[in-house]
Amino acid sequence: MAERVITWHEIKPGEEEPFTSREWLVTNGIGGYASGTLSGVMTRRYHGLLIAAMPVPLGRIVMLSQLSEQARLPNGNLIRLFDAERLDVPPHFSSVRHMVEFRLHDGLPVWRYRVGHFTLEKEILLPYRQNTVQVRYRIIEGEGALRLKLLPSMNFRRHDEPVGTPLGRPFAINAFEGRYEFSQLKDMPSLRTFMHGARSAFTIEERVIPEIVYSQEECRGYECLGDLWSPGYFRVDIEKGMDATLVASTEEWEVLLAMDPDEAFAAEKERKERLISIAPIDAHEGFGAELVLAADQFIVTPVGRTEDAARARAAGDDIRTVIAGYHWFTDWGRDTMISLEGLTLATGRRAEAGYILRTFAHYIRDGLIPNLFPEGGREGLYHTADATMWLFHALDRYLEVTNDYMTLKVVLPGLVEIIDRHESGTSFGIGMDPTDGLLKQGASGYQLTWMDAKVGEWVVTPRRGKAVEINALWYNALKLMHRWVGTAMGEKEAEKYLELAEKAGRSFNERFWNEKTGHLYDVIDGEQGDDAALRPNQLFSISLPNPVLDPAKWPKVVDAVREKLLTPLGLRTLSQEHKEYKMRYAGDLRSRDAAYHQGTVWAWLMGPFIDAWLKLHPGDYAGARGFLSGFETHLNEGCVGSISEVFDAENPFNPGGCVAQAWSVAEVLRCWLKTTPGG
Repeated sequence: MAERVITWHEIKPGEEEPFTSREWLVTNGIGGYASGTLSGVMTRRYHGLLIAAMPVPLGRIVMLSQLSEQARLPNGNLIRLFDAERLDVPPHFSSVRHMVEFRLHDGLPVWRYRVGHFTLEKEILLPYRQNTVQVRYRIIEGEGALRLKLLPSMNFRRHDEPVGTPLGRPFAINAFEGRYEFSQLKDMPSLRTFMHGARSAFTIEERVIPEIVYSQEECRGYECLGDLWSPGYFRVDIEKGMDATLVASTEEWEVLLAMDPDEAFAAEKERKERLISIAPIDAHEGFGAELVLAADQFIVTPVGRTEDAARARAAGDDIRTVIAGYHWFTDWGRDTMISLEGLTLATGRRAEAGYILRTFAHYIRDGLIPNLFPEGGREGLYHTADATMWLFHALDRYLEVTNDYMTLKVVLPGLVEIIDRHESGTSFGIGMDPTDGLLKQGASGYQLTWMDAKVGEWVVTPRRGKAVEINALWYNALKLMHRWVGTAMGEKEAEKYLELAEKAGRSFNERFWNEKTGHLYDVIDGEQGDDAALRPNQLFSISLPNPVLDPAKWPKVVDAVREKLLTPLGLRTLSQEHKEYKMRYAGDLRSRDAAYHQGTVWAWLMGPFIDAWLKLHPGDYAGARGFLSGFETHLNEGCVGSISEVFDAENPFNPGGCVAQAWSVAEVLRCWLKTTPGG
């Protein structure tokens, strides 16, 4: 199916950086996850072996942070595999010197260690739709028994809280029949644990591990020192053919004990095989299969939205949404709609695509869908001008694949409301200018397009006025509505949408073309007039199914973007000649957000570029596939097996932002499948 292997030989001090900068990620299908560095060292507040997704108002909680691991050989020698408490040896070195290999096997992280004459493997699993982690140890080579000592450390804080958040003692430890329950005596859930293996035991030895350094938090300008609490340690013996598994969970005991570890690993293997089997045949192995498994990490059943679940069940439906990125994003309307085709339709998960569309359609308010659902919240925030227009595109792609016109019938009244509210004007200054039929947007203090960086009261790229991609999406939506309403209600009812589209199309071509630069304005009628900055947003005037731009102008736009913005890992957000161009995405929050859309490369933009390229060069699948070649190497970087949110604008294009981003994976996978021979 899908396997990615990273091997190394003897590691010396100073050579361990790749193992502390590369990360891994496992998710559980409800928004929870486990993540860390290949070395085991926690560098982010979001790292841990179990970050549980809990109902509103808790959100995601760091439960099990780390395991210190020691192995005692048959001769009595003690080998420290990872020890967070030892400060005399740099933990990033002590944690990797016994490792010989890291690999992703069908999306699950596996470490291989050389321990004396033994070869030891560790594998991590989060059973699907459970807040449970299983850490399994097994001997691959070597005779005799190893005794493992595993010291768990815990935090009990919301995953986006600073690492220095006080531990909130006292803690409670309850033990019965080999089961151990650890809790913080306030509003946090309990962590239930047991050790599955031969001659296992737990020793209570409560302690605080002080001042763990989270280096990525320090680099990003955040609090970087935090304490962990350990209740004691487990011990267990393993030998060849006899595994040991530590299980930790916030689930009730009957759920936790329903399957033994072997059954849990087998169930996940079967689930992954099923995901691969329903994907297109070109994604049954290699790069394509890896991206199918990466895509699975973002599709979740949200916990805590009981009203949504009750309403869906009553209609014989289910709810799904898309986590925009790990580690800190929740579900965002814009990201979900852009990602839907690549995450679900391209991977054969059509039913879930329908669930997602119907879930979001319920949240239409004042002609808008939510920009995002905040961590631990039930109600969406609506400050976006483009997410709603992306809903039309996502629905069109869904109908193209499924012919599910029952869903269209269900959501069509909401779509009519959207167009009506945009025509008359809705929140945040979003509305159609009756003089030219184009959409304008903008409100003080808000960033309403996808270029949405904001630091305090500083909106970095406000783009207030008439933005090029929003009007390309508006035209596309109007053309779709003409077809859909005509089919459902008749041509007379549909005429309005065609008239609006034709007016917007004429105005777009008259007003957005910049003859001097040979490409489109990014914003017209803005606060500072018309913005001639060369940005990638103009590609949507070509790439969408109903392109608004006159085809005679396509070559100049695509050539300008290719020459000035294209990189091996996506498109720059601003040309290098612009005075606001930033070549690096680094530093504290203000520095990063100042660069976020001012040159920084975004992987997802490779999707509209390839769509535009193939419209201009029909049949050039090999050439289009070549634009994606950088991503195969990238799967060994950042978060191994996934695609980062952003990259520096200049070589070596270091990854940044979220280590795994939904629309990055979705658009690369979609285009990789689109550029197979024959398209």
